[in-house]
Amino acid sequence: MTYPESIDWLFSTQMFGIKLGLDGPRRLLKDYLAHAAPGVKVVHVAGTNGKGSTCSMIDAVARASGVRTGLFTSPHLMDYRERIRVSGGQIPQESCARMLSELRDLCESMEYHPTFFEISLALAMRWFRESCCELIVLETGMGGRMDATTAVAADVCAITPVGLDHMQWLGDTVELIAREKAGIFVPGKPAISSPQVPTVRRVLEREANELRVPLSFVDAPLSGYPIALAGEHQRWNAALALECLHAAGFRLDYESVRYGLSQVRWPGRFERVRYRGREVVLDGAHNPQGASVLVDAWRECYGSLKASLVFSAVAAKDIEGILGLLAPLAESIHLCPVDTPRAVSPDNLAACLPPESVPPVLHESFDAAFDAALDQPAPVLIAGSLFLVGEAKARLDGGTFQSCTQ
Repeated sequence: MTYPESIDWLFSTQMFGIKLGLDGPRRLLKDYLAHAAPGVKVVHVAGTNGKGSTCSMIDAVARASGVRTGLFTSPHLMDYRERIRVSGGQIPQESCARMLSELRDLCESMEYHPTFFEISLALAMRWFRESCCELIVLETGMGGRMDATTAVAADVCAITPVGLDHMQWLGDTVELIAREKAGIFVPGKPAISSPQVPTVRRVLEREANELRVPLSFVDAPLSGYPIALAGEHQRWNAALALECLHAAGFRLDYESVRYGLSQVRWPGRFERVRYRGREVVLDGAHNPQGASVLVDAWRECYGSLKASLVFSAVAAKDIEGILGLLAPLAESIHLCPVDTPRAVSPDNLAACLPPESVPPVLHESFDAAFDAALDQPAPVLIAGSLFLVGEAKARLDGGTFQSCTQ
């Protein structure tokens, strides 16, 4: 298959939906010879918010220390290949097409057809093996206990702040969700957690105790280093990232840590760009916990300055909770749909706004909403969904947005 043909085939596998469980990915990883080579360290990161930022920091500091890294994250914002990186570089189109052709043939011979996410994981792990990576950093797709990434044996596990999200899959309380996140723990292997609310901490401690997992908690944000990602919460993520690298046995020095954190990039999370002379902030805050962090970062950077808010969201999210936090930041609110079957209509988004918010303007597309926001004097804040951020980055960077439901 050519690269476009291979991507078309891969995206067509979304028809198989989401299947939680480890039997399928374990078989695919085994049959495709996609497990990590002996001696390669694997760090596995779960949580509700901050997973991607933490993974990117682990990757950036390790690379600055001379380690050859493989980084697997999801979802992508614009281009599928963002999910699979070796030492910062996306998997080449030719390699991606070759491996997807092999995986298509393998999948067609299997009684159980792997899902989009399972195929992506196998592709990444095989590429990391072929690329002789010394460290692999895996971000869970959803949950942990039954997430495909848990089929990969990890040396260190990390849990970022746990909150309510994906409740239709993981449970409707933070305690149930925390138990699913703790499902990544590996008996006898170290686990490190960000600070958690007391109920979540107790769940993690109970699960770790049962598995004889040495569990520790980050007790202070990292200080004394410049961090390229905005917001005080990123200092907590950085502290977690460094603890993970120490637990994996990597020796770090001040200069490597300083350089890695000063150069780290994680697009779409309080990402500040200039467009036609205007300040634009992109943030995929898709739950109230993420929206609260976004509000804190906004006030840290802009003080009392208001925003022209462009907002959209997908179904099964706490839209009222998100807008209740973001609406007070806005002097104008522009609502639009996103390019996914799960999109919530602008009318339904408007119904979720708090009564005291400014009256929203409803638009038929992101482009219309963004153009209207640019007509306002305030900085533009694009938030609420990573799908929306992906569309925005395609507009800002002149690229093509590859819409994906997984």
